[in-house]
Amino acid sequence: MALTCDFCGRAAEDDALPLTWSTSVERGRVRCYCDTCSRAHLRAMEAKLDSDWW
Repeated sequence: MALTCDFCGRAAEDDALPLTWSTSVERGRVRCYCDTCSRAHLRAMEAKLDSDWW
């Protein structure tokens, strides 16, 4: 099963979570974000805003 970014849909090269990607738990669901989306939305992540607000 390929791992994909929950924001942009980019697929990881391996089935394992790359070290440059980030994760969050929103409403009990684990979400993964690629390095590009993580950098673009870093302030919102630090403020613990749900991705719906980005």
